[in-house]
Parts: sequence; C-alpha cells; structure tokens
Amino acid sequence: MAKLAICGGTAEAAELIKRIPPWPRQYKGDREVLLQVLESGRWCRLYSGSRVEEFEKDFAKFHQARFGVAVSNGTTALQLALRAAGIGVGDEVLVPAVTFIATAVAVVEVGAIPIFVDIDPRTASISAESIELAITPRTRAAIVVHYGGYPVDFDLILPVVKKHNLVLIEDCAHAHASEWKGHKVGSLGDFGCFSFQETKSLCAGEGGIVLTNGEKWFERLYLMHNIGRIVGRPDYEHYLLSSNYRMTEFQGALLHYRLKYLPEETEIKYQKGEFLAAEFSKIGGIEPLPRDSRISKRGYYFFILRYDSHQFKGVSRDRFLSALQAEGVPAAKGYGVPLYRQPAFKKEKLQNILPEKLGPIPDYEKLYLPVAEEFCSHQQITLLHPILLADREALWMIINSVAKIKENAGELLEHR
Repeated sequence: MAKLAICGGTAEAAELIKRIPPWPRQYKGDREVLLQVLESGRWCRLYSGSRVEEFEKDFAKFHQARFGVAVSNGTTALQLALRAAGIGVGDEVLVPAVTFIATAVAVVEVGAIPIFVDIDPRTASISAESIELAITPRTRAAIVVHYGGYPVDFDLILPVVKKHNLVLIEDCAHAHASEWKGHKVGSLGDFGCFSFQETKSLCAGEGGIVLTNGEKWFERLYLMHNIGRIVGRPDYEHYLLSSNYRMTEFQGALLHYRLKYLPEETEIKYQKGEFLAAEFSKIGGIEPLPRDSRISKRGYYFFILRYDSHQFKGVSRDRFLSALQAEGVPAAKGYGVPLYRQPAFKKEKLQNILPEKLGPIPDYEKLYLPVAEEFCSHQQITLLHPILLADREALWMIINSVAKIKENAGELLEHR
C-alpha cells in the first residue's frame, strides 16, 4: 500500500493544480470589449441600447425569463428583489441554513427578519417540509438557494409557497445554466437572482442580475435600481425613493461577451461532474449529491460530496480532508458552519439592526437544525467548479487520492 502524503508519502495529485485552468479564465475578446467601452466615453448605462441593456436581454432569454435587471452584485440583486416584492420592516423571510451569508444579509438590509430552516439530508438544499414548519403569520417570502448549482426540488417547494401565498426568490448565485425539467433556474419563482463575482461560472469581478416573468415586477425593479429614475425622462425626475443598484457598462460589455462561452463550459463541467460522481460512488463512503433525472442540466459552483466516516474506519471528515489536501487535492468544506452560527448573527449585534419593537429577535445562538449541523460538521466536502474543466487525467488524480486514503484509513488513526 502506498504511504499517505500526510504521513510522509508521495502525493498522489502533486501535479493536479497545474492541470486546473486558472479562474477567472481570460478569453480572446475580453480586452477588446473593455477597450471599446473605455474609448466610447459612455461608462454608465444611462442611455437606451446600452451594453448593460443588451446583456440583460440576452441573459434573461438564455435563462428563459421575460425580463432582467442588471445590478452591482449578487447581494444587491437579492435586496432589490425583496424590495420590489414589498418585503420590509418586521416581515419574516425563510432562508436555508446552508448558504453564503449574502442570502440572509439581503433580508436584514431591507429590515426583514431571516428565519433559518433546515436542509434536505440527501440534497443539502432547503427542505420543503422545513419551509412549511417555519411559516408564521409574519412570513412573507422564501429564498431558496440552488446550493452548489444543484436545483431545489420545485415539485415539493412550489406547492408549499403557493399554498401560503409566499413570494419565491431563487438565489442562483451558484447555478448559472442549471435546469429543472428542461427549464433553466431563475425563472421558476417570482424572482431569480444571480451573482457575477469573479469565482462564479459567469463573472466580471462583481455584478448581478434579477430575472422575473412579471411585467409589473420588472417595472418596479427597473425603477428601483436607478434611484427612482426612468430612462428617457429628464435626469433629475425621481418617481420613488431608492438607491443606485446599477451595473457599469464595463461589466455589462464583459458579461455580454463572455455569455457565449457559458453553454459549452456548462456542458463540459456537467459531463465531468457525472464522471466524477460515478467513480466516487464506486469507492463508497464519499457520495455525490443524488443524480436526479429531473435535473436536466447542472451548472456548477461546488461539486459536493457527503463523507461517511464509518466507511473510512471512523476517520473524521476534517482528518480525511487534511489527508486529501496533502495528496494535492484543493478540497474544502464549503462555508464551514450553518449560517446562523456566524458571529454576525449574535443577538447583541442584531439588536440595533432589528429593534425589538418589530417583534422578538430570533435567538440564533440557541438554534440547532440537526441536518444542517451534521452536514456542515461531519459530511460536506466541496471542490470548486474550475476543477471540472481539467482534463480526465487530472480527475483520475482526485479519484485515486480518495481511493488511496480509504485503503490506508488506518494509517490516519495511527498518526493523529
């Protein structure tokens, strides 16, 4: 048996990093489109036919939505959706316990109260059952996250939100080009919010967009994102009080150009993801999220695995992860903890943000959602999506590293 790298052996995937394409990728035309904007002297979207407008239309069409409003980042996309839906002071918004902090920050920023709900133990996505159990008379909306790019179960969630007349916001920051039953995510709820931060599958450093199929929603989104101004009207007419959420022309031009690469890259990552999933399932004890025929395409942010220590002789997830990293595989554990365990959600820090006159502030420090706790503490292992653009030999390095650790799991128990 080969000696584990963490115990002094040779790393199985020592050459892996060299085979993973750098991210963000640079395309041949990136520089040209940015120079075009620079030299045009029109860097803000405040005119008809802008680069941002072109991007909005084509991205919305790609995701099978009627309308899109591009904004400064993914967090403001969520805020704008909440505001457009009339969610505000004292309202409750359901959010999954396993997600990036922006999902809940957006809720707090509009004066509403995030209510964390548990995830499905098989998919790591928000659970429809947990949504229903958490609904109170103050619940106005639910934000569902396609975590890692894995679509939520709309067959279970849509009936619940319709039954309780909730606004449904899709957080698609991880899920560019993901599909549910042949329909792209982001246009199945009332709003779909995307991020174009530099680690995302479609990126421009920062940026975001809100998609919707509702014309009245769109009119409100568009007015709100532009400080209450209407393009074509005098510059200093403002029709409601709002902030500036606009995307720059540099971002719009870059995203519009790079959008043409997204379908091909999504397909490559999807096929590589299916290959990895099949091979990991053969090893056992490190299971990919379940393959679901209703997920007709999966865009990726994280490739997610669920670790079972019992099949690795009791070696903990964290010890396994250290061994995997020592072999040369840049694996991680997602965001680390359920979101409500972040220090930002301590009651002392929320008291000035969410005054008690609005109602009791949830005691997040006492919250314990068992599935999220188990998943974050003992199961979750993530690989960032650029790995899926590496060649087949690189993927075998990852597979072989996991198999090597399983074969030598006893060695990890001896060298603690």
